[in-house]
Amino acid sequence: MASLRIFVSSTCYDLAPIRGQIRSFISSMGYEPIMSDYNDILYDPRIHTHTSCIEEIATCDLILLIVGSRFGGRAIPEAISKIDFDALIDKSKSVDHLKKKDNISVTQLEVLKAVEIEIPIFTFIDNRLWNDHELYEKNKSKTILKDIEFPSIDKPETAEFIFEFINFLRHRTRGNSINTFGKFEDIEQALKKQWAGLFQRLLNETRNKQLETKRIDILTNQFEDLKTAILTSIGNTNEREVARSVVRFRRLIDILRSFKLSSYSQILNGNITWETFLREIVGVKDIINAEPFNTSGGQVMRLRTFLIKSDNTFYESRFNPDYIINELGPEFDAFTMLSTEVKHIVFDALNEMRGQMMPMIRYVNQDYREYLERNSKERRTTTPLFENEDTPTEN
Repeated sequence: MASLRIFVSSTCYDLAPIRGQIRSFISSMGYEPIMSDYNDILYDPRIHTHTSCIEEIATCDLILLIVGSRFGGRAIPEAISKIDFDALIDKSKSVDHLKKKDNISVTQLEVLKAVEIEIPIFTFIDNRLWNDHELYEKNKSKTILKDIEFPSIDKPETAEFIFEFINFLRHRTRGNSINTFGKFEDIEQALKKQWAGLFQRLLNETRNKQLETKRIDILTNQFEDLKTAILTSIGNTNEREVARSVVRFRRLIDILRSFKLSSYSQILNGNITWETFLREIVGVKDIINAEPFNTSGGQVMRLRTFLIKSDNTFYESRFNPDYIINELGPEFDAFTMLSTEVKHIVFDALNEMRGQMMPMIRYVNQDYREYLERNSKERRTTTPLFENEDTPTEN
């Protein structure tokens, strides 16, 4: 059975006794402590030890952060390069000090990596340091600050870097809980309560999810029964076909309406193919599949599909290319095979019933190349619009 891996992040010299007690506590809980001073970290000889510590973070389930009197060693550039600082911009309301990357310690870098990849962090700050932090906050805008000596700080020149990192932690947009401690027992008691509460909530959420799944299944079956009852109660064959088509093609019609064409007569009055619709009516020449990336503002953009027009403007969709080509295609072809009368009735009915829905495909009147090039972490591939084409891959 896999064991919970808990990375203990702190300076070692000043906190060695507590680190030893924490190691025993974690092991007694049946979990696996990951600690640099006990050789639990893989120190790859091809990279610096700082970088090894950062890379180990991704293999762990929880981070236990202990903040004491020492700043620790400054992180080397190779380790710093492993952090996506743009992704941290919206993680806290206090991030200005992160721009001074030369003043980030290895311990801080470990925590930043955990924040970046959203690993839970349990933070404990020495009582004396926490009291001095309050004094720092009240005086940091005053010139007198440089003359203040904080008893809890081992090296006065590192005080600002430690206190501002505490601000980063306490001003996080989530996961900003901070505990203080005077002795190891304070940490032990807090962790027992927190981990027990977290486990209880997980059990409750699992149980509630199962109940919600059952309710959805019941509602789905009731809907199917209701749909069947309605369809069988319709005596006229043509009316029954209309009813079935309204149910079946509602998503397809929503997607067609999203293109906001001036006329849909070629669809409703003819038997064109899905390929003809995309190429000749909408004007799509390529489909771009853009993978998730961080924008310059730190916002995470989810996987999207771009339908590129001949003028290089584009439609944006969250449907993947396979769905657009291989699933919507047969549905479109089945719809166009209906009689002209039924197509008009179905389209008009759904247009009226679902007229205020958010469009499933959005038109963007920008050159897609300029749009993507503004995002340096963007990766994209060009998907052949139809299987008989061989469109090269873009990286």
